[in-house]
Amino acid sequence: MLATQLKYDLLMFSRELFYVIFTIIVPPATYLFMGQLFGDATYAGNLSYAETYTPSFILLITFGVVFFAFGFDQVMNRVSGVEKRISLSPVPARTLLVSSILKSIIITSFGYLFVLLIGIIAYDLAFRPLQFILSYSFFIVLNALLLVISAAIYSFFNSLNGALVFSIVLFQIVMITGGFSMPVDLMPQFVQLIAGVNPLYHMNQLFIAVWNGQWQWNTDTWRSIGYVAGLSIIALLVLRLASKKRVA
Repeated sequence: MLATQLKYDLLMFSRELFYVIFTIIVPPATYLFMGQLFGDATYAGNLSYAETYTPSFILLITFGVVFFAFGFDQVMNRVSGVEKRISLSPVPARTLLVSSILKSIIITSFGYLFVLLIGIIAYDLAFRPLQFILSYSFFIVLNALLLVISAAIYSFFNSLNGALVFSIVLFQIVMITGGFSMPVDLMPQFVQLIAGVNPLYHMNQLFIAVWNGQWQWNTDTWRSIGYVAGLSIIALLVLRLASKKRVA
């Protein structure tokens, strides 16, 4: 039953042109375009463009998939009455939830490998098996955290239009303040302040460090871990309260 539902969810995702463009096409295309402009630059930690932005754009794809194809879908199901019909159907609600989570992990993993392959072919990015395993493991952790945060945020929406506008605006804010377009340190002070409260910025910095084997237990690392962990705990509490409210 789970395999059938997962196959159906993946098929439906492939038919949603909006999801595919924003999550699978735009980030890799932007990665290639920016590489043509800044491919010769050196970034923090004496890293190349590919070493800095390959993990960044993998994370951007993950954000897009989790927030659009998972979080927004939850709102769509709620507004269209799918959630109520599920409670009356023979398919357990847990099966549908697990299928949605697996769908997100499969699609983001595809994005991971796709951007990695582009980096290897276009920018001579080195492939290190051990580093790949560590990076992918950390990537799965980030996936899980984003799923929790996304579910909590979209639990507040009962309007498709509101959720859609929010998603599009959020994507632009994350793109600018998450360090995906250019180093945040080079941006105006107010952008840097916004970046400080953007969990994707902190995840991005941690992921870059893991990807390049530059992880250090310093103040910045602990601050990022603490901030992301704190938001995740709050998100879990929000989901628990939302679940109790639906039951009541």
